[in-house]
Amino acid sequence: MASLNLGYWVQSYSMPNQVSSISKSFPLPRSLPFNPLTTQSSSTLKKVNFSSLPSITSVLTKEDIVKEEEQDPQKSSFDFNSYMLQKASAVNQALESAVSLRDPVKIHEAMRYSLLAGGKRVRPVLCLAACALVGGRESMAMPAACAVEMIHTMSLIHDDLPCMDNDDLRRGKPTNHKVFGEDIAVLAGDALLAFAFEHIAVSTVGVPPSRIVRAIGELAKAIGGEGLVAGQVVDIISEGLTDVGLDHLEFIHVHKTA
Repeated sequence: MASLNLGYWVQSYSMPNQVSSISKSFPLPRSLPFNPLTTQSSSTLKKVNFSSLPSITSVLTKEDIVKEEEQDPQKSSFDFNSYMLQKASAVNQALESAVSLRDPVKIHEAMRYSLLAGGKRVRPVLCLAACALVGGRESMAMPAACAVEMIHTMSLIHDDLPCMDNDDLRRGKPTNHKVFGEDIAVLAGDALLAFAFEHIAVSTVGVPPSRIVRAIGELAKAIGGEGLVAGQVVDIISEGLTDVGLDHLEFIHVHKTA
């Protein structure tokens, strides 16, 4: 139960206003519109004077390109790494606040142990980015982003159990059941799953209730018998098979992987 496919449901949550029009995409041409070797006859091709070509020392290095971009901010590209670090930090703070250490202490320790163990936070950052893309505020999507990470963490805790993959390490640390025992690990995953939906329902602000309900429905569908769980089941029953086709593998990939 490795991960969660969010491509569909997050769109319904994060969109604050109906989009009035949808851009049409057109297929790329099968060949380039201009090919100098086919559009010119051999008689019109000129012999290349290699002495006129620039020497290898005149080729721009990576450092030159970086300096040029720094001089012209308009040419600078989007800093993906900085964006990920910034948003991941915001998600970590929100998760720390959402899942506080309270009674019963043991179960909340187990929940926090795996939830706050690190990771790139790709899924919650994707949720925040989708919200921003359609004009929403980060605060509108943060509860959903945290919920997505809680569910992802649940899937990792359960996936590491002896009855599944029986892993001893996760992100360089002992897995949840190695630290707290199998019973507490199962319950920690269950608690994270339940709290994920509670967190969206209770903590989301600035979003119409109808859209919150729709988001909860889409998220539940994405992780249930038609989503994450379906992919995990097919993965389990496929072990040892020798005639697994591409469609079979794609089903597992689409349902288990974000």
